[in-house]
Amino acid sequence: MSEENRNNQPQEAEVQETEITEEELSEQRQIRREKLKKLQEAGRNPFIEEKWDVDNYSQDIKDNFESLEGKEVSIAGRIMAKRGMGKASFIDIQDKQDRIQVYVRQDGITPEEYEWFKTYDIGDILGIKGEVFKTRHGEISVKAHEVKLLSKSLQVLPDKWHGLKDTDLRYRQRYVDLIMNKDVRDTFVKRAAIIKEIKRVLEEDFGYLEVDTPILTTIAGGANARPFNTHHNTLDLDMKLRISNELYLKRLIVGGLDRVYEMGKMFRNEGMDRNHNPEFTSMECYMAYANMEDVMNVLEQIVYKAAMKANGTPIIEYQGKQFDVTPPWNRIDMAEAVKKITGVDFSTIETDEEARKAAADYGMENEELKDWTRGKIIAEMFEEYCEDAPGFMDGPIFVTGHPVEISPLAKRDPEDPRITRRFEAYINGWEIANAFSELNDPIDQYERFKIQQAQLDNGTDDEAHPMDEDFVNALEVGLPPTGGLGIGVDRIIMLITNAPSIRDVILFPTMKSLDGVNKKNDVNNTASEAPEKNVKTESEKIDFSKVKVEPLFEEFVDFDTFSKSDFRAVKVKECVAVPKSKKLLQFTLDDGTGTDRTILSGIHAYYEPEELVGKTLIAITNLPPRAMMGIDSCGMLLSAIHEEEGEEKLHLLMVDDHIPAGAKLY
Repeated sequence: MSEENRNNQPQEAEVQETEITEEELSEQRQIRREKLKKLQEAGRNPFIEEKWDVDNYSQDIKDNFESLEGKEVSIAGRIMAKRGMGKASFIDIQDKQDRIQVYVRQDGITPEEYEWFKTYDIGDILGIKGEVFKTRHGEISVKAHEVKLLSKSLQVLPDKWHGLKDTDLRYRQRYVDLIMNKDVRDTFVKRAAIIKEIKRVLEEDFGYLEVDTPILTTIAGGANARPFNTHHNTLDLDMKLRISNELYLKRLIVGGLDRVYEMGKMFRNEGMDRNHNPEFTSMECYMAYANMEDVMNVLEQIVYKAAMKANGTPIIEYQGKQFDVTPPWNRIDMAEAVKKITGVDFSTIETDEEARKAAADYGMENEELKDWTRGKIIAEMFEEYCEDAPGFMDGPIFVTGHPVEISPLAKRDPEDPRITRRFEAYINGWEIANAFSELNDPIDQYERFKIQQAQLDNGTDDEAHPMDEDFVNALEVGLPPTGGLGIGVDRIIMLITNAPSIRDVILFPTMKSLDGVNKKNDVNNTASEAPEKNVKTESEKIDFSKVKVEPLFEEFVDFDTFSKSDFRAVKVKECVAVPKSKKLLQFTLDDGTGTDRTILSGIHAYYEPEELVGKTLIAITNLPPRAMMGIDSCGMLLSAIHEEEGEEKLHLLMVDDHIPAGAKLY
């Protein structure tokens, strides 16, 4: 016992505490390859191992120590820490649940095996058999009598993921993120539990049947969104990835499957920000002989029970805010919401001309308004002014009274045919669900599709709903009164898990390819390539022969005038697309003062928001605030602009990340 009790308190992992250079990394990788070669030459190739019988996991051992103490267990996992003590060592093994300490003695596994064990690295995967015990310091551990190398790690694991600088890499190499961050693993365990609970509520509480519908389709219907286009070679047929599964599910209601749902991936070829990913998870369900209020109840129960399942409470705590999702939720009419925020009362406005004037008087652009109807204007004013009003849409809250113009698949309200029996649900100002009393009048549906198709054809709305004559035919066969509901599953998971970005709840989010890396998978040429291939390539040769730049200013500016501009290095903490703007990105910046700075820049045509997070940019910080889309922009980011073959090119000025936020440029 003397060896066991000596120095057996868990210590820090044997990992680098400071950032190591690329040269040092390459050296360490080469050492690991040499270790692998020696193992292979000795007939110990770990990559031929196929199986290890695991009968216990780390957390289960800790939770059931009283019944397992002194008994043999078989575990497997990755070395995350290693502490050598001559003829004895402690290692931390990480499995799917957590970490557990393993005590390895020379006389416990034989001197020969111990010598090989000492060559194993952090990141290597081991199979271990041993006895459960507790150290003198109270650490529940496993005393090994068999240690087997099951896989050799040829890469060097980081000590930790830190700061905004590494956020992008975490998403690109999620496998490393999962190894290093327990909270990330916990998020995805919760995601699985939430999805399972949603399905349970639908099937057990409400009697829905799970179905599958096509992902590839010739008509991208069921929503107003831009699809991804593809082509089927055998049929010589242009096809699209689905933006919604609504129309197929309603066809099943026509066929007599009275309650159906589908949870799966949707694809929309649109902008990306913290709430949007082009590939996302949606759940849609349809209930025959039911209306909008019935599916309100379904949604309330889904969110309430999902929150209870994941966190044991109906109080969702998200980024400093709290939302009680206990049913029933509040409700508000869309036009009433617009009135509360803007003062524009559409109950007194009857014509399109009156609506345009009222909107223009409030500050909306006349050019946008010229083709809009009264209903379209209500919807646009709600989206622009109400959704972002601080605290107004925190919810949970149902917004009702959607105009017909923006609701081509919803039943008209019999008391006011200008609006529909539709609701959207909001939490934290985010739309989390959309639902209707479904339109089942085939004549009305056909006419609405005609209007939407005309908008597509004349280019006034590239997200309008296309004509779907087969769906109209299905309605002519007969769709019973039906309540339909669509839920943004990723957003609900974000809220329940307190995830700041949708990328934090999607295992492999869509990312822009990086320069200087393998375009196929954005991975540097490290472990996957042979050492002899790890050679430096020539730097990129750039052809500037077609570049045209603006002429230099001939007028001199005195130094005093120039020095009045305060040029500062700023770190991008967050970057999102500005709603309703095709050009503007909104930056949240660290300028070294301790107070976040907001700057808007019209560069969305050149950059996606996610690729700028963590970058170090240059800004002029002493310009007066300028209102853009109702947001004060406090400064200007510097870009380099030139012309190339008649096309304007723009590059943000990005500087070395070693420059701290707030550093002044002279």
